[in-house]
Order: sequence, then structure tokens, then C-alpha cells
Amino acid sequence: MAADRSVVGRKAPPETFEVEKGAIRKFAAAIGDETPAFRAGEIAPPTFPTTFRSPLPGLSLDLWRVLHGGEEYVYERPIRAGDVLSVTRSIEDCYEREGRLGTMTFYVVAAEGRDPKGTLVYRSRTTIIYR
Repeated sequence: MAADRSVVGRKAPPETFEVEKGAIRKFAAAIGDETPAFRAGEIAPPTFPTTFRSPLPGLSLDLWRVLHGGEEYVYERPIRAGDVLSVTRSIEDCYEREGRLGTMTFYVVAAEGRDPKGTLVYRSRTTIIYR
């Protein structure tokens, strides 16, 4: 699949996610994090936004061909149980690289989560590798 640069700059409509105490607990257990505030479900671990699933704007990818290339987060404050976050995702970049098995397409997806007042809570950047 050739890199389709026309997707760069596309933004998905905001999607709302309610952060539940039980979801925080399960996520902390799944990643093996023993931090008391995470295990109690009070504060979400830093990578918790990976659980906020929403479609990528302008992309339809076969999940069997997708690899996780990396992610980074910047927080204005921790995500807490009871938060309601409006998450917006956009395609920030798209490029190709040659690998052992052929050409791979890299998509860089940016996201931001805001509280109901519109205050920024976090920003993230995820790299998806499509092979």
C-alpha cells in the first residue's frame, strides 16, 4: 500500500469518553503497575488513553497488518476516575520506509483530550506502522 499523503491534516470529530474507576484498576492490573493510586482506580496510568478507541480520520486499515510503532504523552494534569474527556484525533504525518519484508507506511496520529470546560488535559502522538 503506497502512502496516501492526502490523509495528513485530517481531523476526526471529537469523541467523548468517561473514565471509570474499574477501567483504571483493570488497566493497571493488565500492565502490572502496582502504584497504589492506579490500583485503587483513582488516577489513570500514563498510557491509559490507549483505551480511548476511535476511528482514524480518512483511514481504513486491515488490523492484521498494523504494528505499534510508539507513543508519547504530555499531560497538563493526571486523568482521574470520573473525568469525562472529549478526544480529538488527527493524522499528523504519513511516510514510507523500506523494511526487510518490503515497504512499510508510517502514520503519525495526534490526539488531545479536553475536559467539559474545554481545558486541555493531555496530548499524545502515536506512530502506526502499516505493512
